[in-house]
Amino acid sequence: MTTADTPARALPDTAATALAPSASSGVELRGVVKDYGSTRVLHGVDLDVAPGEFVSLLGPSGCGKTTALRVLAGLEQASAGEVRIGGRDVSGVPTNKRDIGMVFQSYSLFPHLRALENTAFGLRRRGVGTAEARRRAGDALDLVGLGHLADRYAHQMSGGQQQRVALARALVTEPRVLLLDEPLSALDAKVRVQLRDEIRRIQQRLGTTTVFVTHDQEEALAVSDRVAVMGAGRILQVGSPEELYTRPANAEVAAFVGSSSLVPGVVTGATVEVWGRRLPLLAAADEGPCEVFVRPENVRLVGAGEEGTDAVVEQTTFLGSIRRSLVATAEGSHVHVQHGADLGLAVGARVRVRLDDIAVLTRPVAG
Repeated sequence: MTTADTPARALPDTAATALAPSASSGVELRGVVKDYGSTRVLHGVDLDVAPGEFVSLLGPSGCGKTTALRVLAGLEQASAGEVRIGGRDVSGVPTNKRDIGMVFQSYSLFPHLRALENTAFGLRRRGVGTAEARRRAGDALDLVGLGHLADRYAHQMSGGQQQRVALARALVTEPRVLLLDEPLSALDAKVRVQLRDEIRRIQQRLGTTTVFVTHDQEEALAVSDRVAVMGAGRILQVGSPEELYTRPANAEVAAFVGSSSLVPGVVTGATVEVWGRRLPLLAAADEGPCEVFVRPENVRLVGAGEEGTDAVVEQTTFLGSIRRSLVATAEGSHVHVQHGADLGLAVGARVRVRLDDIAVLTRPVAG
């Protein structure tokens, strides 16, 4: 039996074929502004999502990502700008006429309806006959691995199972665009990862254009074709997960995507001096003192006589295949170092660290 804690079983292609949208549509936000009274929460947002693409809106709470999704869905009216689906301006079109499916953080299942009935609800509202609606709802539940739970009520299912039903309900109408607003944040860590992978698998099989809102960077990087990082109501950078991680456009993106330590450096021309070595800059920076973003995997433990800087181990954490240790360097920086799990470092041990020869991003010294 499939449960919330185990992946869905392999499914026949017929379920996916039956639910594939007749034509996925591209999505465009053009100069979208959203004001609540005197407060502006979206500052001219521009975004293009290609047909069949999976794009995540990633950012901290309050950055505007959910508001952007709600404007796209028609649940909020933009103060300025355009929303286009399939090349058509839908800014004045109500939500139920936009041919979209939505999944929210809360499952929002009807407690008096069984899983099959919950899934078929949107079809019945559209005038689809009872037999056809039940057949299509059954296909949708099969697609999310819950065909065997079609007769269960919401209170008889786990949180992960309820969210799968919510996903089936969104997919059963064969929408051109699927919108997901923090759909996994209420689930425990293991179920969240499993359902995250299920959503990506289903999206790839159906080819449905998908916009996914999350504050979890690992989630966004794991499932997306591209990620739009948002901050303070603006899109800071759009790119593939690899581009965002290895070539962040600015310090704000570097600070949010991935794990970084900050160490002092001095910019001269197109390089920065860090721990006695010169490294190229990812982006131009003003000359003089700065702070340098350093990834744990780009810090190496070296021998006492090698190039680098002295440090003292303050903490070490076993993470299965690797260890991550926190060291305090001679100039007072706290730096995370990633190394093999077989190397156990005692707290208080003296070590020496250096940076890989990679391009780095900097920011001005605070204050």
